[in-house]
Amino acid sequence: MTTFLPNLFTGLAIGSIYALFALGYTLIFSVLRIINFAHGAMFTAGSYLTYMLMGKTFGGGNYPFAQKKLPIGMPFWVALIGGALLAGAANVLIERFAFRPLRERNSDTLLTLVSSLGISIMIATLIQNLVGADPLPSQEPIAWVRDTPSVKVFGVVVGTARICIFIVAVVVMSGLWYLLNRTKTGKALKAVSEDRTTANLLGISTDKLIVFTFFLCGGIASIAGAMVSTFAGTAGPYFGANFGLIGLAVIIMGGLGDIPGAVLAGFLIGVLQAAIPGWKVPLINWTIGNDWKDAIPFFFLFLVLMVRPNGLLGRAEITKV
Repeated sequence: MTTFLPNLFTGLAIGSIYALFALGYTLIFSVLRIINFAHGAMFTAGSYLTYMLMGKTFGGGNYPFAQKKLPIGMPFWVALIGGALLAGAANVLIERFAFRPLRERNSDTLLTLVSSLGISIMIATLIQNLVGADPLPSQEPIAWVRDTPSVKVFGVVVGTARICIFIVAVVVMSGLWYLLNRTKTGKALKAVSEDRTTANLLGISTDKLIVFTFFLCGGIASIAGAMVSTFAGTAGPYFGANFGLIGLAVIIMGGLGDIPGAVLAGFLIGVLQAAIPGWKVPLINWTIGNDWKDAIPFFFLFLVLMVRPNGLLGRAEITKV
């Protein structure tokens, strides 16, 4: 128990970020049946936007925005919301110029995939050329985290930053659940995800809902990225790419288009990543190191797909003929 509980709390914090990230993937896939690789770029952009709105200075070097900052810095929670709104607006622009023209021409989904990948690379390159490639430094913008670095939970010392990440993720996921299940907009989104053509015939404005979905997913990705970069300080121009690959494993493991499955798979992968490094493999006396951490999600993805090809909670699509 001395190692299980700390790993569990760490895994829940990591898994909550994976779950948040995968929700954006899942929402867009459920509505448009496409994988949006630009989602990882919004994850990165959100961390930089929040950092900028807090009035922080970017690293040095010969870059246009190096050593520059806004005249007034916002409190962290205001900057977090502001960054989410800006990232959501940027995601709407991505939908307008990178996705909608292809959708209106009924282009192959492979073209959409390539388009989203190109947008992701462009955004990462833009960030690098504006502020440099140095990672953003970790911050302690919340008084509780700054004054109380750790607390005891069930007798185990847990970092308050991890608790904060987990709480924010749960609040966002709860708000999304309420939106999808208790509002007309959420019910309309479900109708569009089931059958876009029929939803159009019923008078639902699918184009507006698609725009809203991109705005929502951009905001969620921004919050997830800002929470990671603020408390872990790992954000660089391309740091969303790694989360993008793991997020892809999460939505496949949970079942493509299945929101509860994405949440479950995100937490499961987070806990496994935290718990497995340090295990000793029987017979060969080999200890699994942290360098295997990024391979763990895909190893378990293969195991799940061998048993449940449609994911943990996914269901096989029934085609009527």
